[in-house]
Amino acid sequence: MPRSSAVDIDPFGLNLMAMNSTPDSARPGPRAGFLLAASMTVTFALLRIALTRSPNSDFDVLGHNIHHLFTGVLIVVASAIPIATGVRSPRVLGGLTALLGVGLGLVLDEWVYLIVTDGSNASYLLPESLIGGVILVTVASVYAISLSIFRSR
Repeated sequence: MPRSSAVDIDPFGLNLMAMNSTPDSARPGPRAGFLLAASMTVTFALLRIALTRSPNSDFDVLGHNIHHLFTGVLIVVASAIPIATGVRSPRVLGGLTALLGVGLGLVLDEWVYLIVTDGSNASYLLPESLIGGVILVTVASVYAISLSIFRSR
C-alpha cells in the first residue's frame, strides 16, 4: 500500500490531482517558490522606496483613493485562478507565479500598514509599518520556498 503524506490528503474527495490535466513539465517546480519569494520581495522593496521618496503619492479613481491592497488583490485573483485551474505552458506558469508574487507583495505591505497605523500617508513611513511589512513578506517568502522545496522531493 502506498504511503500517504499530508500533501496527498483529499478531505472532500475531489481528486484534484487527477482533474488537473497540466503536464508534469508545467507543474510548479522547486524554483517556483524562489520566483514567488523574489517577486514578492522586489515588489515590497520597490514600493517602499518609491513611497518613501514620495509619501503623498495617491492613486485616485473618480475621487476614490485606491490603496495598493486593492490593486494587489486584483493581481492575486488574476494570477491565482489560472494557476489553480491548470496552466499548460511552463512560461505562462512562471509569469503567473511572478505576478502572484507582485500581488502578494502589494497586499502584505498594505495589510500590515492598515493594521498597525492610522492609515495616513505619514504613518506609512513609521518603523512599525516597515518592520511589520518586512516580517510578513519574510514569513510568506520562507513559506513559499519551504513548500516549493518540500513538494519537489
